[in-house]
Amino acid sequence: MTYDIEEPYGPLIETTLRFASWNVWARHGPWRERERGIVEVLTAAVPDLAVLVEAWGDASESLGGALGLPHHAFAGSPESGIAILSRWPLTGIEHRDLGTPGRQAGDQGLALFARAMGPRGPVQAVGAVLGWKLGHSHRRQEQVRDLGAFVREKADRDAPVVVGGDFNADPDSDEIRMLTGRAAVTAPGVVFYDAWEVAGDGTPGATWSGENPWTRPVLWPDRRIDYVFSAWPRPGGAGHPVRCELLGTEPVGGVVPSDHYGVLADLRY
Repeated sequence: MTYDIEEPYGPLIETTLRFASWNVWARHGPWRERERGIVEVLTAAVPDLAVLVEAWGDASESLGGALGLPHHAFAGSPESGIAILSRWPLTGIEHRDLGTPGRQAGDQGLALFARAMGPRGPVQAVGAVLGWKLGHSHRRQEQVRDLGAFVREKADRDAPVVVGGDFNADPDSDEIRMLTGRAAVTAPGVVFYDAWEVAGDGTPGATWSGENPWTRPVLWPDRRIDYVFSAWPRPGGAGHPVRCELLGTEPVGGVVPSDHYGVLADLRY
């Protein structure tokens, strides 16, 4: 087939899906007030799929019901795990520990896969969280290699693949560069676009921000550590980010909903 420079993916898809990724900080602080804020922010965002990191065990049902996202998957402990909420039925649900098992708390990574059976074909959704410690890039690199292998094993190359989560790493870190193809990739043929880089507003987009009162006591610098990644475009540009913004940056009822800001992306679908 001759390469078409004007339409390398064929005619571009003009419709989109909306994908949210947010670390919702489990049940820390005034969690009932925060939960109301999380619901209000996500209700206004109207995602088709949402990955919630540090979600509590029954968040899938309680939040999914409130948001009109009736299909859900969960992996982790009842106190804190990963939830995928979906407008559409989910199949092929599987989770995978990332990195060497038995690490101390905060070191272990986790990924959750589900295939959403949307009206214009399947969307392969992955939620992920990596170890949080500043000095543990080497462990996060091990974890993203496991994540890449998991995606290669579970996902097919025809449908969009979207990964959301808290990666606890800046865009120029080795572990994120591995995911975006700027360093040796995590697995053969597995490379992603960073939705904020492609379709954000051009600002640093810090999701861990000193403007957030919950983060100030930690004394960390502002960092963009939460992401929506999508695999290179499929036919029609499926999965390619066209818009990206932050979620939960303002108080709701006087309370900022989480210690992280979320990421909301519109992707061709």
